[in-house]
Amino acid sequence: MEAMVITDFGGTDVFERRDIDRPTPGPTELLVRVHASSVNPVDCKIRQAGSWAGIEPPTVIGYDVSGVVEAVGESVTEFEAGDDVFYTPEIFGEQGSYAEFHTADESIVARKPDSLSHTEAAALPLAAATAWEAIVTRGDVTAGETVLIHGAGGVGAHAVQIADESGATVIATASPQTVDQTEELGAARAVDYESESFADVIDAEFGGGVDLVFDTVGGDTLVDSTGVTNPHGRLVTVLEPEGEWGTAYQKNLSVEMLFLERDRRPLDALRRLVDAGRLEPVIDSVHPLEDVATAHELVEGSGLTGKVVLDVAGE
Repeated sequence: MEAMVITDFGGTDVFERRDIDRPTPGPTELLVRVHASSVNPVDCKIRQAGSWAGIEPPTVIGYDVSGVVEAVGESVTEFEAGDDVFYTPEIFGEQGSYAEFHTADESIVARKPDSLSHTEAAALPLAAATAWEAIVTRGDVTAGETVLIHGAGGVGAHAVQIADESGATVIATASPQTVDQTEELGAARAVDYESESFADVIDAEFGGGVDLVFDTVGGDTLVDSTGVTNPHGRLVTVLEPEGEWGTAYQKNLSVEMLFLERDRRPLDALRRLVDAGRLEPVIDSVHPLEDVATAHELVEGSGLTGKVVLDVAGE
């Protein structure tokens, strides 16, 4: 099969098109013909220096799949050849999805939303499942609460929609390019982080407090949000939190650090939302697989308005 392989750790010039062996599914695995993948920030981190994830070049990276089941292992019970599926592959020590075929255990694979093409569906698994886990599972959002989401990019744009659909009032920090889009997705207020203070906006327009904070930005962002979080509120981050946590202690806040565990359940929930017209993938651009280096450069840059998708099958 054809694949885009990283020949070493480093810049975007490490990608090379190669013909490699097609993987063989194990007893509980599916062999999936990859129609589309996408590029996430973690892809770039692993390309740069992925030994922490048990990755060693030359290898294939990539952690979103939408495709069609080609074959199944002897113990697979829930899928058969021809099924349309989507999922986010395991990261640690595993081959990724920048290739024509990929294998995955059936426990982490879900049926693709019927209403989406493969290129649309590939934008969802890692980003939207992370958003679901942060807002619904870890954040335990309920209707009537106020949610602050930092960063309305790939993960945050989906978190805005999920929180809004849960009946929460959503405030989101966003780049100038995505302020209007973020409010169209369901935010009651998008805060331009280059020209506005989220704390000032919350104090002036939302009664001074939020119940849940979800951070996709990092640095001091999460600890800076403790001042606008109501007592007994919750904070969830996908990055290692920094700063001094005295305010969180005094307010009895709970802090959750989230690394997405691969599981079918959030993907099934996302599929139901999508097919009901209540969640949409947010896509910046679509590129052929051979242009993966350009796709990585876009993700490492600025000004994106959604996910960068790779059209593997040439659709």
